[in-house]
Amino acid sequence: MKTMKGPAIFLAQFLGDQEPFNSLDSIAAYMAGLGYKGIQIPTWDPRMIDLKQASESQTYCDELKGKLKDIGVEITELATHLQGQLVAVHPAYGAMFDGFGPAELAGKPKEQQAWAVDQLMMTAKASKNLGLVSSPTFSGALLWPFVYPWPQRPSGLVETGFKELADRWLPILNAYDEAGVDVAYELHPGEDLHDGITFEMFLEKVGNHPRAGINYDPSHFVLQQLDYLQFIDFYHERIFAYHVKDAEFNPTGKQGVYGGYQGWVERAGRFRSLGDGQVDFAGIFSKLAQYDYDRWAVLEWECAIKHPEQGAAEGAPFIADHIIRVTERAFDDFAGTGADENFNKRVLGL
Repeated sequence: MKTMKGPAIFLAQFLGDQEPFNSLDSIAAYMAGLGYKGIQIPTWDPRMIDLKQASESQTYCDELKGKLKDIGVEITELATHLQGQLVAVHPAYGAMFDGFGPAELAGKPKEQQAWAVDQLMMTAKASKNLGLVSSPTFSGALLWPFVYPWPQRPSGLVETGFKELADRWLPILNAYDEAGVDVAYELHPGEDLHDGITFEMFLEKVGNHPRAGINYDPSHFVLQQLDYLQFIDFYHERIFAYHVKDAEFNPTGKQGVYGGYQGWVERAGRFRSLGDGQVDFAGIFSKLAQYDYDRWAVLEWECAIKHPEQGAAEGAPFIADHIIRVTERAFDDFAGTGADENFNKRVLGL
């Protein structure tokens, strides 16, 4: 068995205009001071990384790694959630996703998509230059307006949607394969890939592509009321990254999974800081250890109640306490008698 790496933290939710959250050097030092060993970098923020330069210059990447090593952290993955979202956007959501790309491309879906694909291609090369093995992202969505079958979906709509999504992603997956980097889709409401079934549908359309995998995040499964522990049994071979994120689901006589259009504090399902929600992290870390997950455990902090700085401070020791140092021998080896084939035959009375 193998021991996973960590603790690490996704920087996206902590970035701001004030020190120490407004530059890579200062936020990396801040997180290192809290006990984090790795940082997951959001590639859409130029303060964190020059993606184009990272995709073209090994020297830039070596210097970046060296600088972070001196600070006390290393890069776990390059994240492309915002760019991945723009690979496929239904027109109903076009205006709301305009902010995910360059301002000059607002209202130009084809140009946005081309920009997003180029960003992902650069991330594949940058990840290779940085020696990284996976990159978390979103799949985008063409079918999300039709997630509930009312009005009745036209025959073949889902098939057509997944075929188009696969056609858009296949060249990207091939580029990541050439770079030796896995694509880890975060299965998330609002994306066409949001649970195990939709992941399987996509996987079939891309020919079971070896680079198509999962960024495992149990919080989204709590809010969907999906068995997130059994999910690991089903898909552990495709889990290429792990967001350690908590959530809770408290349905009432007035609201359930859909949330009644309420804000995050008032929703039955809401994200929580680590340890404040309902996720069975002991079970998750045990299953991932059982299946030899040896990549990073990365905190993605989101909470409707707690301050982010408190969440970050509590997250590092929480993850460290849950990482299992896997055993190299069986617990009952002390009672072993040692044997050979002749001895085994004697035991069996042969």
